[in-house]
Amino acid sequence: MIRSPLMTVMTDAVMKAARSLKRDFGEVENLQVSRKGPGDFVSAADHKAEKIIRDALQKARPDYGLIMEEAGVVEGPDKTHRWHIDPLDGTTNFLHGLPQFAISVGLEREGQAVAGVIYNPATDEMFIAEKGKGAYLNNRRMRVAARRDMVDALVISGTPHIGRGNHPQYIKELAAVMAAAGGLRRLGAAALDLAYVACGRADAYWELREWDKARDDDDRVTALHADTRIVAAASPGSFTTR
Repeated sequence: MIRSPLMTVMTDAVMKAARSLKRDFGEVENLQVSRKGPGDFVSAADHKAEKIIRDALQKARPDYGLIMEEAGVVEGPDKTHRWHIDPLDGTTNFLHGLPQFAISVGLEREGQAVAGVIYNPATDEMFIAEKGKGAYLNNRRMRVAARRDMVDALVISGTPHIGRGNHPQYIKELAAVMAAAGGLRRLGAAALDLAYVACGRADAYWELREWDKARDDDDRVTALHADTRIVAAASPGSFTTR
């Protein structure tokens, strides 16, 4: 387990927001049957969680800048440090009462990701990493999977939906992965998808977007960014096909 002052600040902020999201998640199921639906409620929950995290981080590190999914960019006097905050990754899952969503917070120092926290309040799983100190799932050290053959690999992907993403390009890439991989999943929360590669539950992840890149742990997983594509693999370049 990492017990540095930085990680304490990050995990405390995440857990404060998690208590709020967990209460709100308990209300979502009741809203499924309403005519208006739960959309406005979930949007409010998202913004509330972000404010909780922002307030906690700014209290602890008032000079750091912030990049937030909802509120955007806030510049700080310290130009070498920026927080990256996604208060609710997996919004659609949350909206439908599916317990696959996460809060994610990362710290960028001089352009490099140096620490990250990903937490699923529904399962009480926390993934933490700090550069030079390793990566942990709750109190267990994380290890990537040792699989090398694509036929054995479980690949996670993010699927573009209506109005978003390059559908023809994704379908082309999907066909190539389906022809080679042992299994393919779409779980709906990219931060958790990356964490699952880091802890060995999955072997690779790819998606045609870029928001969640900063939450990767560069000690455990390599993330490559080209145009709007993210590729993360437990063993980049070493997978083989039979």
